[in-house]
Amino acid sequence: MGLTVPDEAKVLPPPGIMNRNSAWLGLSGWCTAMVHNALNRRPPMKSGVHRQLLLISIGWFLGYHLTKLENYTYARADRDMNEYIRLHPGRFHAEEKKTFAEILEDFHPIR
Repeated sequence: MGLTVPDEAKVLPPPGIMNRNSAWLGLSGWCTAMVHNALNRRPPMKSGVHRQLLLISIGWFLGYHLTKLENYTYARADRDMNEYIRLHPGRFHAEEKKTFAEILEDFHPIR
């Protein structure tokens, strides 16, 4: 299984530009540039700004495509689960509805 998303995933809406995977991997790329500068005894914040931007961009790109793959995987699992439920309705019967009073136990104060 590769990291490519199949053609059937093109019907899914694209993820937002700001998502948690992109943010975390972009931050990881920036921290990698900071650690690299610190290990080479350079000023971490001021040295290699172009490298910092490059690693942030790479992390953001990877996070975006990882989110697309994650959305496809969950959509496929949901589709398969709903299809199984549709094919086996006897195993998934609707529960009878209870009122809130039936759920709670009787209240007996302790004195």
